[in-house]
Order: sequence, then C-alpha cells, then structure tokens
Amino acid sequence: MKVKENVQSFETKIGYIFKKKDTLKQALTHSSYSNEKRYDKLKNNERLEFLGDAVLELVSSEFIFGEHKQMQEGELTRLRASMVCEPTLALCARDIKLGDYLLLGKGEDATGGRDRDSILSDALEAVIGAIFLDGGFTSAKEFIHKYILNDIEHKKLFFDSKTILQEVIQSEGKETLSYELVSEEGPDHNKRFTVSAKVGEQPLAEGTGRTKKAAEQNAAYKALLKLKESGRIN
Repeated sequence: MKVKENVQSFETKIGYIFKKKDTLKQALTHSSYSNEKRYDKLKNNERLEFLGDAVLELVSSEFIFGEHKQMQEGELTRLRASMVCEPTLALCARDIKLGDYLLLGKGEDATGGRDRDSILSDALEAVIGAIFLDGGFTSAKEFIHKYILNDIEHKKLFFDSKTILQEVIQSEGKETLSYELVSEEGPDHNKRFTVSAKVGEQPLAEGTGRTKKAAEQNAAYKALLKLKESGRIN
C-alpha cells in the first residue's frame, strides 16, 4: 500500500479526517523507516508520542476522577497507570489494527515490529498527539474516549489477568495455579511462545505471546473469560 493510500485508509478506520495529512503520516512513521529512507532525524513519530502521552494522561485523569468519586489519590494513580500502560495501549492499538498502517523499516518489519507492544503503544500515543495538533483537544479527547477509555472493565481484566486469576483460584481453595510452556517457535529475534495456565494438572487455557510473560498473561486472560462464561466468576 502506498503511503498516501495508507494514510487515507487509517483515517477511514478511526473516523477522523486530518486537515494536514503529513501530521498523520509522521505519527505512523517509525524511526526505523525514517532512518532507512534517510529522512531528517525528526521525521518520525517520537516527538508526537511525547505530546500524545501528555494529552492521554490528562484525559484519562479527568475520566478516572469523574468516574471514581470516592477513590483516593494513590488508588487513582494506580488505576491510571494500569489504563495507560504499554500492554493496555498495545491492546487498544490492535483493536484498530494500527500495526497494519505503520511505516516500518524492512528489518523492523521482518522481525515482527507490527505486533510489538512497545511500537504499537508508542504509535498510538503519536496518533493522539497528531490529532491534538490537527484538530485540538476536543478531537483528541473524543478519540481517547472512543478507542482507549471504552470497555474499561474488559481492559482491566486483560491487564490484571494473572493477579485476578490467582485470586479466583485461591478463593476456591483448589490446587495451585501454574503456567507451563507448551511450545516455543521462531528465530531468536521473533519468538512465539505458547503457555498453558493450569490448576494442578488440569489445563484451563492456552495463550501465546512474544515473551513467556506475555503468553502467560494471555493464557490467564483466556482462562478468566472461560470462567466468566461458565458463571464461576462475575
């Protein structure tokens, strides 16, 4: 896909049309691509990421402050940290298939960069920064509410999956929860791990990820969804 078509396609995806297309192009440009093309050092999304991070923190703080009127400062801070952390932002980025639209260097692309949490979360913050510059605070706030602050309980379940599953298993007084590596595939620079979450010898669910930790989180998340479906947890 050509760069112009890439930008237009992403605009359609998120429902926001940029007045200045170059601003969105920059938000989608990873440093590996700008280095490969020998662009100016500032022609990537890192500065926009810095700006978007600040906008996201303000909007998410306002949202949490309004939604949790009895919550103290320390709890508010912890909740915000879980909502705007790298894994959660990467989850939000995957929901809009942001990785498909990124401009990556050939090496970064070949080693799985389009699905790497760090690249996806940074790019999502860069998109927020780009919308803020192009359309102002209100437009950026609408995007954040639509694609990041929506379905908070689902995202909290994803982020805290291992902790929540551990608490559920302990409350039932059953055998110990453990994670077992099922398989490990791919070259060293692009591994894919599959892990099984188990109670005693009973498998609950399998999950995959680029690290063992990510695979364990994914397995725990899938196990929790199964437990919710079966009515064992609310």
